[in-house]
Amino acid sequence: MVQEYQAAKQPGQEPVESERTKNIKIFTPKVDIYETQEAMVLIADVPGVDENSVEVILDKNVLKINGTVEKTGEEKRRILYAEYDIGDYQRTFTLSEEVDREKIEATVKNGVLRLVLHKAEPVKAKKIAIKAG
Repeated sequence: MVQEYQAAKQPGQEPVESERTKNIKIFTPKVDIYETQEAMVLIADVPGVDENSVEVILDKNVLKINGTVEKTGEEKRRILYAEYDIGDYQRTFTLSEEVDREKIEATVKNGVLRLVLHKAEPVKAKKIAIKAG
């Protein structure tokens, strides 16, 4: 199971914002998640991101997606119409114990990040041998 991560905050406490080192917008990428017999597949739209500018980090049971987009040489042009803005991407999910942490696969192509979260083998019942005193 994959759930969007929500940082816990203490009652009466404001969320902590980390210091940003560059002045750029941060977007939450749109994500589709579907399940097959063997895995859960997460597909995220991250236009402008390639394999060198995206990182997927698994820390305990939290999966973090960070994508960086560098501006191209379009600063000299005057944009008349744009359907999306340039910015970085961040999204965080909490993974359940169903996911095999050693078998996560990530690929990116044409601004689409695809994560395959293979399911862990179910824990099987095991008979415990009893020894005399």
